[in-house]
Amino acid sequence: MAKGHARSAITGRYISRAAAARHPRTSVVESGGNKGAGKAYRSAISGRYVTKGTAQRSPNTTVTENG
Repeated sequence: MAKGHARSAITGRYISRAAAARHPRTSVVESGGNKGAGKAYRSAISGRYVTKGTAQRSPNTTVTENG
C-alpha cells in the first residue's frame, strides 16, 4: 500500500491502514500535499479522479479532496 493516511469514503474519517486493507472498495490512501485550488473527487474503487456528478451519484465510494 502507498505511503499516506487512509480515509474512509463513507464517513470521511481517518482509519488505520489495517482497516483500509480490509475495506479496499470504501477507503482511499491519501498521499502528498493537497495544495491545489478547488475540489477534486476521487473514486475509492478505482483511485481515479471523477466528475462532481459521479461523486454525487456514488457518495459511499467517493472521497472529496479540498485544495
